Amino acid sequence: MSILKRRSTLDADLSAGFDGQVIGPADALYDEARPVYNAMIDRRPALLARCRTVTDVAKAVSFGRDKDLEIAVRGGGHNGAGFGTVDNGLVIDLSALDQVQVDPAARRATVGGGALLSDLDRETHKFGLATPAGIISTTGVGGLTLGGGHGYLTRKHGLTIDNLIAAEVVLADGRVVTASERTNEDLFWALRGGGGNLGVVTSFTFALHPVSTIIGGPTLWPLEAAGDVLSWYQDFQPNAPEDLSGFFAFITVPPVPPFPEELHLRKMCAIVWCYTGPPERAENAFAPALTAAEPALHGVHEMPYPMLQQAFDGLYPAGHQWYWRGDFLREVPEAAIDRHLEFAQRLPTMQSTMHIYPIDGAAHRVGEHETAFAHRDANFSMVIAGVDPDPANADAIRSWTVDYWDAIHPYSLGGAYVNFMMDEGPDRVRATYGDNYERLTYVKAKYDPHNLFHINQNIPVAR
Repeated sequence: MSILKRRSTLDADLSAGFDGQVIGPADALYDEARPVYNAMIDRRPALLARCRTVTDVAKAVSFGRDKDLEIAVRGGGHNGAGFGTVDNGLVIDLSALDQVQVDPAARRATVGGGALLSDLDRETHKFGLATPAGIISTTGVGGLTLGGGHGYLTRKHGLTIDNLIAAEVVLADGRVVTASERTNEDLFWALRGGGGNLGVVTSFTFALHPVSTIIGGPTLWPLEAAGDVLSWYQDFQPNAPEDLSGFFAFITVPPVPPFPEELHLRKMCAIVWCYTGPPERAENAFAPALTAAEPALHGVHEMPYPMLQQAFDGLYPAGHQWYWRGDFLREVPEAAIDRHLEFAQRLPTMQSTMHIYPIDGAAHRVGEHETAFAHRDANFSMVIAGVDPDPANADAIRSWTVDYWDAIHPYSLGGAYVNFMMDEGPDRVRATYGDNYERLTYVKAKYDPHNLFHINQNIPVAR
């Protein structure tokens, strides 16, 4: 049977009784439906199943399993390694499962597996509430959460998974179960950091916190001051009040407002701040940053929290070339700072960057083995990202990223935030999960014994 004929047969088989939309290569929507956020990834699935209901998801999982198709699960499609799609296999697309229901009295939100951070922020902000989750609002809630999830609120309120109360999951055998501290506790443990290894999460229930108006924005310094600023930052941030969080970055200043024209396209270092404490204490909270070195811009101001969450959306739209690498850090020693400065001078494109996020405070108050997410002793999560809209620059941004990471990795804890990893092999996955790795293999064996869900940072089945 030809591939096209087989795909047509598969389409008909899955479409029967399916409430959502089944899209194959012969459909007009196919080339619109198959791209993911990272344009460096270009794959051609046999089918895309846009699920409308949990029943659709269960049907798609069972269909892919029974037809011996590789299965990729797509929430927001942001995964840098392209794990939200697969050649000649089945993409289970959750984008229609984007509902967000907020219970303001209980301070909880139940969020569909295909919702974006913008969906979550929009609905929770109506009640002056939020939960820690990322810095780009087009990111999918599902993928971010399953990898652990960190953002502006992590120092005060923990990782995203530290705020996860329950999850509804479609397992490899097609069953729909709930995972929580009281039900399927081993699955709940593994979902909190174990990525997409255990099943398809169709909804998440999160604890929310009072967060409405914040004081935030960037402080920029000349690149010549970056060594002093980075040295100061790594000492200051872990000891700062937990109401104050800022991530350090090397940037090329975008030629757009609100940046003054004299800074446009200059390579600089920056800290992007989020302060959630009493407004009358904000000036004192930011004052130490102004002594690290003379800033070229101190652009903090009062704003709704979702505005900060959306600040980078325009700079990083879908469809750009991406290549990134990450690491967990306890500190940034002087020798590492020298290497950082070397590569900051060589930022290959305007959108290429390096970020160091604080993951201390409340995230440290969860034990190393309480969730699958390891390296609770890390103070920082770093990502090096080569980004550009032009495919002709793909090799340049990849080379810069890999060379930079090779130079800095010896100063890391060995593992990384799984959402900041490309497809880097099993040794890298093992290093990332550390002492939690073996337990994950046993949970994997219980819930996905045939490794149906392997298009991810894969955990093998215990033997």
